[in-house]
Amino acid sequence: MAAEHPLSAKALPVDIPRDFIFGAATAAYQCEGETLTHGKGKVAWDDYLAEKGLFSADPASDFYHRYPEDLKLCRKYGIDGIRISIAWSRIFPKGTGKVNLEGVIFYHHLFAECKAQGVEPYVTLHHFDTPDALYSEGDFLNRTTIDAFERYARFCFEEYPEVTNWFTFNEIWAAVSNMYIEGTWPRGQRYRLDLAFQAMHNMMVAHARAVLAFDELGHRGKIGVVHALSTKYPDDPANPGDVAAAAAEDVLNNQFLLDATFDGSYSDDSLACAHHLAGIAGGSLVLPEEDLSQIKAAAPLNDCLGINYYQSNFLKAYDGPNDLHHNATGEKGTERYALAGVGERVSHPEIPRTDWDWLIYPQGLYDLIMRIKDQWPHYGAILVTENGMGAKDELIDGEVHDAERIDYIRQHLSWTLKARSEGANVRGYFVWSLMDMFSWTNGYNKRYGLFYVDFDTQERIPKDSAAWYAKASKERRLDG
Repeated sequence: MAAEHPLSAKALPVDIPRDFIFGAATAAYQCEGETLTHGKGKVAWDDYLAEKGLFSADPASDFYHRYPEDLKLCRKYGIDGIRISIAWSRIFPKGTGKVNLEGVIFYHHLFAECKAQGVEPYVTLHHFDTPDALYSEGDFLNRTTIDAFERYARFCFEEYPEVTNWFTFNEIWAAVSNMYIEGTWPRGQRYRLDLAFQAMHNMMVAHARAVLAFDELGHRGKIGVVHALSTKYPDDPANPGDVAAAAAEDVLNNQFLLDATFDGSYSDDSLACAHHLAGIAGGSLVLPEEDLSQIKAAAPLNDCLGINYYQSNFLKAYDGPNDLHHNATGEKGTERYALAGVGERVSHPEIPRTDWDWLIYPQGLYDLIMRIKDQWPHYGAILVTENGMGAKDELIDGEVHDAERIDYIRQHLSWTLKARSEGANVRGYFVWSLMDMFSWTNGYNKRYGLFYVDFDTQERIPKDSAAWYAKASKERRLDG
C-alpha cells in the first residue's frame, strides 16, 4: 500500500527564516550554448546529438551571452543564489593540458556579474560534461580521469577565489544510471550494475581528492557534493520481498554514495548488496585501499550536501528479467523500471505523476532530509540544490500560467521547511530551473524554468511561478 497522499497534508510554516536561500539552478551545457566555439573543447554529447539529429544544445538558452539579463531577473524576482556549473572543456578543451584563456575569463566575468547583482554563485565543477577526450577513454572508469579531475579542480579553486561555495559533482547516481543501467547517454550500456557501482566509487574518489586539495590550498569557502536522492518505499511494508527490493534500490541510488560521503567507508550492508548486484551483472567491484583511505580522509572535510530531488519510488519484489523503458517523450504511462536482483517500481493512481512518469511525492524530500539528519548527525549543512517540475508549458497571449508548477514548488518548499523546523540544518532551496533550458534526453519540449524562453528569439518571459516565487522570497511566507 502506498503512503498517504502527501498533498492532503499541508505542512505550511508560518514564517521562512531570513537567512534561508531562495535559489535557482542552471547547468553549463544545458544553458550556455556556444558548445564548440570560443576555444571550448568537445564533449560526448556534441557528436551524440548530431548523430541522433533530434535537437542540439546550441544555442540552448544562450546564457553565454545573456547571463547579465538572467542575473538581473534573479535580482528582480528575489532569487539570491544561483547554481552555475563550469564547463570543464571550456577551461581544459582536452580535459587536461593546455588552458583555454577565453573560457577562464568568461567565468570571471560571470562571477563578477553575480556579485554586481547581489546573487551568490554556487558553483559545480562537473555537471554531466566530461571532456570527450577523457569520456571516450572510459570516463571515470578510467583512473586517468580521476587524476585529470583533481588537476582541473585545483586550477579552479586557485583561479576563482571570488567563488566561496563549491560542489564537486552533480548527480553521480544519475550519470552512472544513464550510462550503465538505462543506456540513454552517449556510448551507454544497459544493465551493467557492476560498472555503475565501480563508476560511483571512482567518482567519489575524485570527489575526495578534490576536497583534500581544497583543504590543502586553504580555500576560505565551503565545499560539498550534489547527490540525486529519492526515498525508496516498499510497496507493501508487510511484504518481506517488497522491503528487500526497496532496500536494494536504496543502496544503489542512495546509501552507497551517502556512506562514502559522510562515513568515508561503505557499510557492510552496502558492500554486500553492491558485490551481489555486480555479480548478477557479470562483473565485480574493485575498491583499492588507497581509494578508501582518501575517501576516509575527505569525509569530515565536507561542509555541505546538495540534494537534488524530483521523485520517490515504491518498490515491489521482482524475479523477472531486466525491463527498462525510459520515457523521453512525455507520453505518460510509458515508463518501465524493473531490475533483476533489485525490484520493480510501481505507481499508484492516488499519487500524481508528471508527463514523464515521475511521481510527485514531496513528503519523500522531507523523509530524505530527516534520514540524513538522524543517520549522519555530522552532515554539516543541507541545500536542496534542485527541485522542480518539467511540463509542456504553453505561451498563451504572451503569458504562461503554470499553476501546477506553483503547487509543486510550494509543497516541496513546505516539506523542506518542515524538516528545518524540526532541527535539520537546511540552508536553502534552488528551483530547477532558472529559465527553460536544453534537456539531455528531451530536447526542448520539457520545460522547468521560472522564465519561459522563446528559443527562436531568446526572449525571457516570466511565468506565473516566477511571480509566486518572488512573492514568497520577499514576504518570507508560503501562501496556502
